[in-house]
Amino acid sequence: MVETIGIVGGGQLGRMLTEAAKPLGFDVVVTNKDPMSPAAQVGAREIVAPLDSEQAIDQLAEQADVLTWEIEHIPAHYLCVTEEEGDVEIQPSPRTLATIQDKLRQKQMLVANDIPVAPFIDGIDNIAYGLGNVGPYIVKTRTRGYDGRGNLVTAETDPEVIKTTLDAADMIGPYLTEQTVDFDKELSVVVARDMDGKTTMYAVTETYHEENICHTTITPARIEQRQHVAATDLAHDTLGVLQGAGVFAIEMFLRGDDVMVNEIAPRVHNSGHWTIEGAMTSQFEQHIRAITGMPLGSTRMRAPAAVMINILGHRDEPFDREGLDEVLAYPDTHVHLYGKSSRPARKIGHITVLGDTPDEALEMAHAARDKMPV
Repeated sequence: MVETIGIVGGGQLGRMLTEAAKPLGFDVVVTNKDPMSPAAQVGAREIVAPLDSEQAIDQLAEQADVLTWEIEHIPAHYLCVTEEEGDVEIQPSPRTLATIQDKLRQKQMLVANDIPVAPFIDGIDNIAYGLGNVGPYIVKTRTRGYDGRGNLVTAETDPEVIKTTLDAADMIGPYLTEQTVDFDKELSVVVARDMDGKTTMYAVTETYHEENICHTTITPARIEQRQHVAATDLAHDTLGVLQGAGVFAIEMFLRGDDVMVNEIAPRVHNSGHWTIEGAMTSQFEQHIRAITGMPLGSTRMRAPAAVMINILGHRDEPFDREGLDEVLAYPDTHVHLYGKSSRPARKIGHITVLGDTPDEALEMAHAARDKMPV
């Protein structure tokens, strides 16, 4: 029987997983490089160590009955070894994590399973030959990129010029280069699978990014029914090539009636934050249920529409909750602060608004966000 859940990473996702686990009676222990992580602030015990520390994973395995993670940039190979030794359950499968955390391997896996993706090549050489003279292109570091970090959009085809730009941006290879997609919308579908292989899916979510960082999500996505069907079918097919129990986020591009996978997150995800107030079972509780052998909960929406908007820092200073009282005066508006200090482009919280229509909820979410000047 699972009594203690171990999470590699104690950031905001670890915090919200802890908040979901505690009411169900689970103890939680996390690893985090700094003490008093967001997860520790809400009751998780803490192993203070770098996220890539194998020793910390050993300690986590000794203290927990099941391990999971909140971030991909961790030693998946060592988690595979730990799983093979059989001392602790690890979910989702660390073999899936090992594939996903290398963007090239992720794309190759999808192509091998006939799942549509944007055209890509390994590296930055022969772009014109491999992708055609139809730039711009997006160069990505194959590992450790997140929230737009590790991405470079360029129309250049000369690899020497590209390499100079990458060096100046402190982007360390190896690289993957993709053809940019002239998409109509970006979508995300959050799906879950339990220990018995049963699956469930949340409503298709429309996502908006600023400087490659998720800024706003709108659920349900403002698309046609046939496009909803295409997105959910693609999410189902994609889940079929992933291993293990837990929550997965399938990020997609929509172009006309066609959808293709952009990237996969084998964990709870920013595009699913709306589910805390907006769904019968949040993505965080769903993940806890899935990895501990409990039945999955309902994904039905609690309101016709839910909009989430991130609170991104603008200044380097402690966060002081300025404007919070004004935000909470809006009807059916919910604020989550992560216990983090403010710095430019850092996710320090989010606001979720429930409403009768996506457009109504979106308007109120923007108005609420404007009240907090961080």
